[in-house]
Amino acid sequence: MGTKKNGLLALLGLGALAWWKYKNSTPEEQQAVKDKVNTAKDNFNKWGNDLKSKAGDVASQVQDKVHQAKTSVEDSVNQQQ
Repeated sequence: MGTKKNGLLALLGLGALAWWKYKNSTPEEQQAVKDKVNTAKDNFNKWGNDLKSKAGDVASQVQDKVHQAKTSVEDSVNQQQ
């Protein structure tokens, strides 16, 4: 429990230091920080959308395979009758 508490305090301290540094920086430096954050956000969103698309493709492929297997089993059962 002590490690978590110390980690949270360290994270809070880093956040406070970053906020203080941002508030005391020039408008150009503040804009550069905003640009970096927006770029990171855009990249993260793109990565998430790509991951969602790939997951949808895999799910579609699995559904197709299941449908093919089901059709194959039904055909073999119908041929035996």
